[in-house]
Amino acid sequence: MSSVPIAAEQDPGTTVTLLEPDGGSGLVRRTVLPGGLRVVTENIPGGRSAAFGISAATGSRDEDSAHAGSAHFLEHLLFKGTRTRSALEISALLDGVGADHNAYTTKEHTCYYAKVLDRDLPLAVDVVGDMVANSVLDEGEVETERGVILEEIAMYEDEPADLVDDVFAEHFFGDTPLGRPILGTTDSIGALARDRIAEQYRDAYVPSELIVTAAGSLEHDKVVEQVQAMFADQLAAAGEARPSRPRGPGEPVRTYGGTVVQPRETEQAHIILGSEGLTRADPRWHALRLLSAALGGGMSSRLFQEVREKRGLAYAVQAYHTAYADTGTFQIYAGCLPEKADEVIGVCRDELAKVAASGITSEELSRAKGQIQGAMVLGSEGTSARMGRLLSHELTRPRHSSIDEDLARYDAVTRDDVAAAAAELLARPRALAVIGPYEADREF
Repeated sequence: MSSVPIAAEQDPGTTVTLLEPDGGSGLVRRTVLPGGLRVVTENIPGGRSAAFGISAATGSRDEDSAHAGSAHFLEHLLFKGTRTRSALEISALLDGVGADHNAYTTKEHTCYYAKVLDRDLPLAVDVVGDMVANSVLDEGEVETERGVILEEIAMYEDEPADLVDDVFAEHFFGDTPLGRPILGTTDSIGALARDRIAEQYRDAYVPSELIVTAAGSLEHDKVVEQVQAMFADQLAAAGEARPSRPRGPGEPVRTYGGTVVQPRETEQAHIILGSEGLTRADPRWHALRLLSAALGGGMSSRLFQEVREKRGLAYAVQAYHTAYADTGTFQIYAGCLPEKADEVIGVCRDELAKVAASGITSEELSRAKGQIQGAMVLGSEGTSARMGRLLSHELTRPRHSSIDEDLARYDAVTRDDVAAAAAELLARPRALAVIGPYEADREF
């Protein structure tokens, strides 16, 4: 199945069919409204639900250090009232139809969404659209949410299994936007002024930076009509603007090796061993995902078998890859008793060396393909997942693709492909982050 390149046919006022209903995909269409706002929908007949989201192509990596956490702060505030609705009215309307609604901020984008019965999709478009288009950013709500976010940071810091990701990123990427936590810090959140947050709202939430995605039992033209009415003022002010270009690679991203230890009186040591991975546009991305799965993606993976099943050294161990526009990280996480940390790290290093030298077996490759493909298909059966898939394609890929096309890409990966990726990537300099009851200068 062929599809239309995402960069093509994005003149304001155009509508294009991106995928026909075939190969595991419903009918996918995109309309670019005057002002550059994109509306992308997938019609999935036979269901009774629909998922709707509005995303801004901005995230925590777009902040400077003095305003770290501002994208996430803004995410909180958009739920706190518009020109015509209070925070309670927003939540009551969505709760009243049983909506699954929330928002999230990543390093590179922010998304607001609601999943509802198909009959309630117009309400979801109206309420979520109103939040994004007409937030008032009330000064009192800013102060209330400041306290809430500080509590969120404190809660996160009490979870060392999660916190170690931030410790690793800060060490690996240094004092850069990719190295700073999405939530910000207690100092940056405490100092953020309402005017600075409002400035980000005005600059980042313009039509050309917004993407509307919806999937389920819906009619594309009706969604477009309602979105256009909701954003009428913003679209008029945007004039002839076109959709923003996808985030691309900029200056080379510098990374740092070595070890960082955060002393903490924990019952377990929490460990991340990682190196630079691939950008999301790298053609070897599918091979690296299969490598991650074979190494630490399930109970039959090498690391799970070697660390947990054979030696009983840890309860949790896994490998994973995170891709950005211009870099990526390949990481292994393990949680173990503090006295076992040296042995766990040693086993992980040994397994990485073996895979770098010899790749993975045919059986491991087959299992990894089955694991990823099965999870992809099963995970795509809900409308929320389909809505997120549309967003991911718009933000990160040169074209939309069907489920069957993506399955075929994994089928096409060979052992030699995985071995080549492993030989290059696993030989790169590594960084180690550890949280546990150790001195800061402890060596591993």
